[in-house]
Amino acid sequence: MSSATGTLAAIREAPGLEEYLDALEERLARSVASHPGLVAAVGNEALAAGGKRLRPLLVFFSTPAGQEPSIAAGVAVELVHMASLIHDDLIDRAHFRRGKAAAWSVYGPDAARATGDYLFARAFAELAATGDAEAVGILADATLCLSRGEALQRTQTNDPTTTVEAYIERCGLKTGKLFEAACRLGGGSGAYGLALGVAFQIADDVLDCSGVTIETGKIAGTDLRDGTPTLPLLLAAQQDDEVRAALAGGPVEGVLVRVAATGALQRSTEVALDYARQARACLNGELHREELESLTHAVVNRER
Repeated sequence: MSSATGTLAAIREAPGLEEYLDALEERLARSVASHPGLVAAVGNEALAAGGKRLRPLLVFFSTPAGQEPSIAAGVAVELVHMASLIHDDLIDRAHFRRGKAAAWSVYGPDAARATGDYLFARAFAELAATGDAEAVGILADATLCLSRGEALQRTQTNDPTTTVEAYIERCGLKTGKLFEAACRLGGGSGAYGLALGVAFQIADDVLDCSGVTIETGKIAGTDLRDGTPTLPLLLAAQQDDEVRAALAGGPVEGVLVRVAATGALQRSTEVALDYARQARACLNGELHREELESLTHAVVNRER
């Protein structure tokens, strides 16, 4: 068992969490199945593929003492996450997700696009039903940021001159803002969630350069082949002309070995660890402080 897996297993022992997650899964299934048809069937397959349910965990652990963790908020953030994955795979033409065929490659681009839209709609329906306009606004802002982050990635594709600052901005938009929203919907620190999300994304990008990963469900080097400038690739490109050329759209054969040789993976992990430290520094007297601190270690110390 990896250290991250062990940490997550320990976190899941928190009182009340198992009941919360059971109710979450039931509500997710009900929400996805609410309008029977092709998009519901495709959505159900995405749901069945599983996942760590990290964003609902953040809703639960961010809830202050004396309050009931919101099932609706957990369902909403997870549905937005699922929708974004389906759309991302379609845009990137990624054939696999978590080791299984991506929705668009099985059902076609139109069905995948419609399914993503359906899941977004279901997310907002769940949250709107609570009557909490502020919560809907928080999720709407995060969803807008997802779109902005995806657009930013398009402009950065095959550009090895992308700055580290621009990359970090993209991480914040594509990943950090939904983590932030999950924490805020629970009633906790959005700053913690944002920093945690950036740490999580950097760790993901390191894994993509280091081997076939169970964590990401992608074949190593996807970002390099797609020309997506991630932190390890950008740092390596600063030192190695072949990495730079590959990131710009040139041959990629053997380039991951060169990326590793520059030390970019270790340096990128250090940046992820720094964001994890920033996340921990945001915590102050939370009911589940220990679990939230443990999450900052688990998201970075993942193994292939």
